[in-house]
Amino acid sequence: MEKVMRLATEKGVVVFTKSSCCLCYAVNILFQELGVIPVVHEIDKDPEGKEMEKAITRLGSPTPVPAVFIGGKLVGSTNEVMSLHLSGSLTQLLKPYRALS
Repeated sequence: MEKVMRLATEKGVVVFTKSSCCLCYAVNILFQELGVIPVVHEIDKDPEGKEMEKAITRLGSPTPVPAVFIGGKLVGSTNEVMSLHLSGSLTQLLKPYRALS
């Protein structure tokens, strides 16, 4: 759990993914379209990936990937991110982390 929390707080927007996950890809594309470039950790390529999956689930994410952290706080997975986006709240959460254009 310590590694997940350390990685989740290293940048403003952090997404834990698996390289073969299409929902992970969709979440990352959404962030890029909103002007945010998240730090992506592909846990299937990490030797501690299985432990990281368990830690993410213990933190409260409904699924281990994608697990989205904004400002060091767990936002959730695809459903939570898309719900925030549709309600207009995601843009506000991401405002401090938008890339300068």
